[in-house]
Amino acid sequence: MTARSKAPASVIWALMLDAASWPVWSCVDSLERERSAGLDPEGRDGVGAVRAFRTGRMVTGERLTMVEPEKRLAYEDAFNPVMRDYQATIELEPAPDAGTSIHWYGAYSTRWGMGWYLGPYLQRYMRKMADGLAAHAEMIRR
Repeated sequence: MTARSKAPASVIWALMLDAASWPVWSCVDSLERERSAGLDPEGRDGVGAVRAFRTGRMVTGERLTMVEPEKRLAYEDAFNPVMRDYQATIELEPAPDAGTSIHWYGAYSTRWGMGWYLGPYLQRYMRKMADGLAAHAEMIRR
């Protein structure tokens, strides 16, 4: 998924790095601190931090695997009841007309019989995540 924001990469990056901000701009309902590990109290999570997010009744954990400031954030599943081998990357780059392009993509495998549903669902979910990040960053930029 690709979204464009008028906000600079520095604003978008700060939101991506701070797990506590995700429920504000994304599809996740809450950050579950008791199931997370290694979170930075200043909102600058590093490689190895596990962020546990609740969406509805499901809690999934994502372990940060790459942190390249204002360029790239990558994570993998630490625990997920539905998917296996989940890896995702969020990349930032300057947009041609100013602002920032946000590229959010991932790969995964599922339990047998779940792929037909999860593919389209995750496409919509990642689209909402990228669009929410872009829009919220623009509001902060003002």
